Amino acid sequence: MNKIIVSPSILSADFANLERDIKRAEQAGADWIHVDVMDGHFVPNITIGIPVVKAIRKITGLPLDVHLMIENPDKYIVAFAKAGADIITFHYEATCEDTVHVIDLIKKCNIKAGLAIKPKTTQERLYPYLKDIDMALVMTVEPGFGGQEFMHHCAMKIPKIKERVGEKFIIQVDGGINNVTSKICTSLGATSLVAGSYVYGAQDMELAVRNLKNMQ
Repeated sequence: MNKIIVSPSILSADFANLERDIKRAEQAGADWIHVDVMDGHFVPNITIGIPVVKAIRKITGLPLDVHLMIENPDKYIVAFAKAGADIITFHYEATCEDTVHVIDLIKKCNIKAGLAIKPKTTQERLYPYLKDIDMALVMTVEPGFGGQEFMHHCAMKIPKIKERVGEKFIIQVDGGINNVTSKICTSLGATSLVAGSYVYGAQDMELAVRNLKNMQ
């Protein structure tokens, strides 16, 4: 079984103590730091942007896993890369006809490219781009807010994507991930898990991360 990459979402961190909470996740064994960027248009919420990514870059050595839930992502790729993003994931639904162009922009920045799909978007929409991206992100909640309930039917997209990719390809899942749903996703072939409230709401963050990695 591939190593599970745990990427805690700072959407569930204490924004007044963001450095502290990122370092807590790092010390607990997190592999990446997941940064949810929302614009209030593509999703009905507004979160953080380029200046925060730049600030986070200075206080952690972990890869920054930047998830753009925004319209017109092509306008911001270079800026997020310069701010310190190691992976930029954008939504198929935000680009459609311009998907290849956005992937090319990310690749020119010499960082990993991810492509995400919402719950109502079928996995077939990803197929034309799998050879060009490093990661597919399957949303198991409607993007926009943390703490939502896991949608089991969305997880069934994972094995269908898995059939078409190589061993090094990353299949990430985001939404309602906890010690139970994580096992569902990894058993289906997921190799990266985004978890916000489960990690940051845990009394023992190290144990929570170990649970996601399926470590005893």
